[in-house]
Amino acid sequence: MPKKSKKSYSAKLKFQVVLEALTSEKGDAEIARAYDAHPVSLSKWKRQFLDSGAEIFSGNDTVKTYEARLSELECLLGQEEIELALLKSYEKYHG
Repeated sequence: MPKKSKKSYSAKLKFQVVLEALTSEKGDAEIARAYDAHPVSLSKWKRQFLDSGAEIFSGNDTVKTYEARLSELECLLGQEEIELALLKSYEKYHG
């Protein structure tokens, strides 16, 4: 018996389905069926949305932290490149 291929749903569709599930008086199974999704998938999407929904409003400090660290590392890399160029220049003339 051939194995069914896994369906792929866009983030926008998942959000739409979850929003309907949270605001509608219809049952999850009925909503999932209407979107040709499995009810277990809808339950998983709802759990993901409810678990990480607060991040939408948090200003995403994680991204800011990584951006600051990236900037710091870029400065260090620039300093290392300058030092390397100076050493090569020194060796060339004082070799």
